[in-house]
Amino acid sequence: MTRPLDGQTAIVTGGSGGIATASALLLARDGAALLLMGRRLEALERSRDEIIAAVPDARVEVLAGDATVEGDVQAALGAAHSIAGRLDIIVATVGGGGFKPFMSLEAQELRHDFDFNVTSTFLAVRHGVPLMQPGGAIVCISSTAAKLPFHFLASYHIAKGALEALVRGAAEELGAHGIRVNAVRPGLTRSDATGPMFETPGVLDAFAPEFPLGRFGEPVDIAQAVRYLAGPESSWVTGQSFAVDGGNELRRNPNLSAVLQAG
Repeated sequence: MTRPLDGQTAIVTGGSGGIATASALLLARDGAALLLMGRRLEALERSRDEIIAAVPDARVEVLAGDATVEGDVQAALGAAHSIAGRLDIIVATVGGGGFKPFMSLEAQELRHDFDFNVTSTFLAVRHGVPLMQPGGAIVCISSTAAKLPFHFLASYHIAKGALEALVRGAAEELGAHGIRVNAVRPGLTRSDATGPMFETPGVLDAFAPEFPLGRFGEPVDIAQAVRYLAGPESSWVTGQSFAVDGGNELRRNPNLSAVLQAG
């Protein structure tokens, strides 16, 4: 039986993260060959093993590298392209930021979060697009923090807002080449990166009233949106950043300053 992504090749940056692994698994299940890039080889190998356990016929390569380093990104994109002589899908998941009051931020901390969330995606797009043919898809991972201000998380809010501007700017120009660029904007989702938030007393209690659907996200919730934006089902969708957040954007982000200071 023909699968929707048979013959296609995808690269996933930040490839050992929870959302990245779940997204890669769905891409593999629908036929795509994969290259997972991340900084920790052992973590990438665990993700590869998880994917192959679920999809035994999957082709999954791994390559250690830093998504904010241009040469590492170029090497990973080249390795992905060499799997089958083509590159069809880029999933850029690298991102993150720490809690700190706005007036305590240093310029270098803002630059760091910008590089981590924006430059990493820019490099994947800038060097990946020349390897792609019309019909290619780029999917970025944003955050509800791009739209909803978050007390003590201003640097991350600024960086994710810039990422969504990158999505719109790239989509407008790359549409002429038949390449689509979109983003998923997750709400609070359980993963290695958000583990401390799930483990810190009081944090989930503060978040809970802000989710109309009454639960927090799991990686597969986000992965299903990534799979949609990467595949042929979304062939007339570009320049979009949409929330998969249990309804969080209907409300607000909580002020966690008292909880964090108490911790």
